Amino acid sequence: MRIKKNIALSESGFIFHPSTGDSYSVNPIGLEILNLMKAGQSSEEIKAHMLEHYRVDGDSFEKDFYDFQVMLRTYKLVEDHE
Repeated sequence: MRIKKNIALSESGFIFHPSTGDSYSVNPIGLEILNLMKAGQSSEEIKAHMLEHYRVDGDSFEKDFYDFQVMLRTYKLVEDHE
């Protein structure tokens, strides 16, 4: 999964979808995940990064990351490539 090329992402976590005019915001962790996705990191690489840098267990991260991915798909901010 990767962020669509036309999606604008600011350093403050503001997301703009130019095709729909919709805008969203994410917290710093969400922004970090989006930046990793934008850099081409796989889901497994993102999980490894987050487990290394934050106090979170693998099961909790997987559930939260899955929910985050569903939200990104729902708002059509990503496209699948994995």
